[in-house]
Amino acid sequence: MQLTELINKTCLIGLSYFNTRGELLKQAQYAGTVIAVDRENGITVRLHPLDGVHQSAPHNTIATDTDKAANFILPASLSGWYRAPSGQYRDPDRRLLIENPDFLVTWDIHQTRENTAEGQHEWWEWLPRTTPPVVK
Repeated sequence: MQLTELINKTCLIGLSYFNTRGELLKQAQYAGTVIAVDRENGITVRLHPLDGVHQSAPHNTIATDTDKAANFILPASLSGWYRAPSGQYRDPDRRLLIENPDFLVTWDIHQTRENTAEGQHEWWEWLPRTTPPVVK
């Protein structure tokens, strides 16, 4: 698969954040549509607003509110991208429901420095999960 094949595809993004000791800090889930790809700048996903049902193409009924939509940029690696089985995916914490996304995307994000001073840049290393996610 090529990066350009992701344009206009929907995805469910799962992120796990870890501290420098490898302990899980938090997990986050987002859904959206790929709007741009660039080998250097990454894969730009227009996030779906919350409190709605979002369906993937070919239904072409993706609910978007451009005033509230945010962009999320993922690394340009395709290692963490997997074809999604058909079905409904729900994240009750964020009130998000997406039907039949094209891809499931999973990344582990590791903190690389402890005790960063207030106002200083925090450093994180993004590692794609190379094992396909299990859908229940």
